[in-house]
Amino acid sequence: MRKLTYFIAASIDGFIGAPGGDGQFFTKYVDEEFFEFLKEEFPETLPTPGRQALGIDDLEHKEFDTIIQGRASYDVALDIDVTSPYAHLRQYVASRSIEKSPDPAVEIISEDLTGRVRALKQEDGLGIYLCGGSKIAGELIDEIDELIIKTYPLVLGSGLPMFSSEFRFTEFALESVRPFGNGAVVCRYSRER
Repeated sequence: MRKLTYFIAASIDGFIGAPGGDGQFFTKYVDEEFFEFLKEEFPETLPTPGRQALGIDDLEHKEFDTIIQGRASYDVALDIDVTSPYAHLRQYVASRSIEKSPDPAVEIISEDLTGRVRALKQEDGLGIYLCGGSKIAGELIDEIDELIIKTYPLVLGSGLPMFSSEFRFTEFALESVRPFGNGAVVCRYSRER
């Protein structure tokens, strides 16, 4: 069975973006050491246009072959006229407001997101990358098998939480911690079931 992994950037205080959702300020922490880590360990999480621009579009998939993102995450690409931001992966966008996909390579999931994720997890292949989306992460909390949190040395005070969901305990076990010279820390947690 494939894993659903929430791979996300966050502040020390657990926010994945400003109150309006912007998270571009996290990119200032992607220095040479951190970029090499992403390229070596999680190359498929780098968007296709960036991979092409850097001449690394041929990197082998290590963890994921499928991505699910929320509408706000997808809008970041649409705002720069990119309709297929992860062309090297199977792409799904969870949205109740997009009626028709602007790209044949991107499938819109407008209802029964949990059921669709459960079906994807039953297929053969690599893992499923849950990319951004406080709301969809909250909706899919019971389906998330793994968390990979890129914590940057920044406190926001308020903003978009990692999960928009009701209060409850959901336990994960720490698998690994990787610190970086820029103050970032990447923690990997597996679901305790």
